[in-house]
Amino acid sequence: MSADASAAAATPAPKVNPNAPTEETVLSVEHYTDRLFRFRITRPRSFRFRTGEFVMIGLPKEDGKPLLRAYSIASPAWDEELEFYSIKVPDGPLTSRLQSIQPGDKVLLGKKPTGTLVLDALTPGKRLYMFSTGTGFAPFASLIRDPETYERYDEVIVTHTCRDNGELAYSTNLVRDIANDPLVGEISNGKLKLFTSCTRTPHPTMGRITTLIETGKLFEALGVPKLDPATDRAMICGSMEMIQDVKALMIANGLTEGSNSAPAEFVIEKAFAG
Repeated sequence: MSADASAAAATPAPKVNPNAPTEETVLSVEHYTDRLFRFRITRPRSFRFRTGEFVMIGLPKEDGKPLLRAYSIASPAWDEELEFYSIKVPDGPLTSRLQSIQPGDKVLLGKKPTGTLVLDALTPGKRLYMFSTGTGFAPFASLIRDPETYERYDEVIVTHTCRDNGELAYSTNLVRDIANDPLVGEISNGKLKLFTSCTRTPHPTMGRITTLIETGKLFEALGVPKLDPATDRAMICGSMEMIQDVKALMIANGLTEGSNSAPAEFVIEKAFAG
């Protein structure tokens, strides 16, 4: 053995960080507006998550360090691919680059999914509300494609409020396609309802979801009674202001906030609530 070989053998192998992100391949990208897009990536065989959780997604920075942000996983736990729904921020450190990805490109995927927008964080009930604005619909895109959601609830009501009509395309297309989904199409029939509203462009229902809850227009349009902690459960995801405002309305209607360790009548995604 040469001196160089002896030195190489004596040098310990560099430590591999078991929690380091994996590099995954972009499979498809779909742009809805100049502000919103979705993309699908490969899923490692070892990657496990509960439907409704979020994970860190990102790209390597020019200095080699990863730039990661929390993203709700929009695909259900049974899906062999991972789907994400993202906003585009022109000067955003991550999204200004992420919005330009193409199939075949690489993105970084964290190894530790977590979150509170999961079925196990709620106590049993009859009716499940999922209140969302903007890209806050993403975790619900996961949950409405999971059979367990329909096994636990008689009614599943998803609300999606955006500024403009075009921003509702992802949710409306997804709910429409679920009717023909081989896994949940039949069991979701008659149970799943999508309620949409806009705050800027003309739409059949105008207004913030908070206003529609307070005035009772939401329940009137759906043909259901007002919130009742004995039967209703809720999940909330959207902007920080929206989350706090809807949370206050849940509490005012007698619902108690739950968590993974203490399930109750409603949950928010704490990671996105500031």
